[in-house]
Amino acid sequence: MSARASILAVTSGKGGVGKTFFSANLAAALARQGERVLVLDADLGLANLDVVLNLQPKITLHDVFTGKATLDQAILAAPGGFSVVLAGSGLVEYSRLTPQVREQLVEIIDQLAPRYDRILLDTGAGISDVVLHAISLADDVLVIATPEPTSMTDAYATIKLLAIQQGRRSIRLVVNQVSAVGEGRTIRNQLQLVVDRFVCPQLNGGNSAAVALDLQGEIPTDAAVRESVQRRSLLLERAPGAPAALAVVAIAARMARAGAAINPAAAPSTSVAEGR
Repeated sequence: MSARASILAVTSGKGGVGKTFFSANLAAALARQGERVLVLDADLGLANLDVVLNLQPKITLHDVFTGKATLDQAILAAPGGFSVVLAGSGLVEYSRLTPQVREQLVEIIDQLAPRYDRILLDTGAGISDVVLHAISLADDVLVIATPEPTSMTDAYATIKLLAIQQGRRSIRLVVNQVSAVGEGRTIRNQLQLVVDRFVCPQLNGGNSAAVALDLQGEIPTDAAVRESVQRRSLLLERAPGAPAALAVVAIAARMARAGAAINPAAAPSTSVAEGR
């Protein structure tokens, strides 16, 4: 077991591309791989992870931030064998990055990291200060995009900011809602070409430096996804044999293998019990 969780920020630039759906189902798939996983709803102010998981939390991050509850009280068991810490919705005070919000996020992640093998930060859409700060606390970042031009444009803008402001040189990519096998690779190659042409020359004082987009996988358009979202259930539990579910499982398996290869001593155990 690792002494500290691997922290992955899941972001998108554009909203409505399936980011929270992916985060929840990826967590379930990683839990099946034997990892102790927690999803932290870092979409402060417009949270909807609770809706996706059909949870009605009595205690949220807002209660922890205001001292009304402890972090331990805010950790909930989610369907799929992982844990969640949910954020309150409609909290205007968390829509901008104040020094207090900055410090509280750091403190919460520091407290959670020793308890889990992997923490997923489900960030808000866009490139606000709050979103960028949450991403800065992660070891790795994964961008969700779809083949729609607006999604690709926003994904590029996000990748550019992460490369220039945070010094990211390797960014994971998942292409959702593809209509044909191999479309994800095509999208990745298109984004990589634009990054190579317009972003890399801006790095290191004008010297070209590689920013690699690592395609983790593609998820096909699947009617089972819409049905599971409407029913507020995990796709992996409602329709485990659906093409989109199998794609998420494959992405999780790749991540688990990569993590074990980097640090064999930290390979997850077979237990999926709560990491408290």
